[in-house]
Amino acid sequence: MVAMSHDHGSPATGHNHGARSSRTRLALALGITAAVLVAEVIGAIITGSLALLVDAAHMLTDAGGLTIALLAATLAGRPATKNRTWGFARSEVLGATAQAAVLLAVGIFVVVEAVQRLFNPPEIESELLLVFGVIGLLGNVASIVILASERGKNLNMRAAFLEVINDALGSVAVIVAAIVITLTGFQFADAIAAILIGALIVPRAVLLLRDSTSVLLESTPKGVDLDAVRGHILNLDHVTGVHDLHVSQIATGLPVLTAHVVVEDSCFYDGHTAQMLDALQHCVAEHFAVQIEHSTFQLEPAAHAAHEHPTHD
Repeated sequence: MVAMSHDHGSPATGHNHGARSSRTRLALALGITAAVLVAEVIGAIITGSLALLVDAAHMLTDAGGLTIALLAATLAGRPATKNRTWGFARSEVLGATAQAAVLLAVGIFVVVEAVQRLFNPPEIESELLLVFGVIGLLGNVASIVILASERGKNLNMRAAFLEVINDALGSVAVIVAAIVITLTGFQFADAIAAILIGALIVPRAVLLLRDSTSVLLESTPKGVDLDAVRGHILNLDHVTGVHDLHVSQIATGLPVLTAHVVVEDSCFYDGHTAQMLDALQHCVAEHFAVQIEHSTFQLEPAAHAAHEHPTHD
C-alpha cells in the first residue's frame, strides 16, 4: 500500500497577496458604510421613514458583515501551522455564512414590519427622505466601486459585495418612495419600498447561505462530476478499482481530493507506482473544469481490501 499526495505549495501562500488587497478594500468599504449608517439613522429619526430606518438597519448589519469579512480576510492570510494545517483558509466561508444568516434575518424582519405599516402608514418628511436616500446611494456606489474588482475572489468577498449592492438597491427604493410621496402624497410608498428592500435581501441571502453551508458540509464542489472523475481514473493503465473517493472544498479556489486506487500487483514490484502517481495527479489537475491541484492517493493491491474497514464508492 502506498499513500501519496500532491500539493502546489502551502494553501496560505497563494492567498497572502490577495488577502492584503481584500483587507484594504474591505476597510475602505467599512468606513464608508459606517458614515452612511450614521447619516441614515439621523435621517430616519427626522423623517419618520420606515424605508430609511430599514435601510439604516440594513447598513448596520452590513457594517457588522463587513467587519466579519475584514476579520475573515485577515485570518485567511495567516500561514498554516502544525495545529491548523490549512491555516485559516476556511474563515472566509465562516464569514460568508455569518453574513448570509444576518442578512436573511434582517430581510424577514423588514417584510413583516413593512406589512404592518401598510395598515397604518405614518406621515413622512419626503423632502428630507430624498436627501438622505441620495446620501446613502452615493456611499453605496463608492463601496461598490471599491469592492467590484474582487467580488468573485471568494465567498467572503462575494458576501461583502452582495451586501453593498443590496444597500444600493435599498437606497434607490428610498429615493423612489420619497419622490412618489412628494409628488402624490401616497404615504404607502414608504412601506412598499421597505417590502421591496426585504424582497431583494431574502433570496440573495438564501443563495449565499446555501453555497457557504455546502462548503462547510464538505459537499462535492460545483463543477465537479464525481462519476466523471471516477471514470477517468479507472481508464488509466494499471488501475483496477477506485473507492473512498472524496472531493470537497476547504475554501474558495481550494478543492481537495482523496481516493484509494487499486492497481495491478506488478506496479509494486517494478517501481511503476511513481508513474502511477504522476498519471493520477495529472488526471485530476488537468482534465476537468475544476482543477484539483491538492490530491492524495492511496495506492493499493487488490488483496488490501481484506484488511480495510468497510469502504464506499
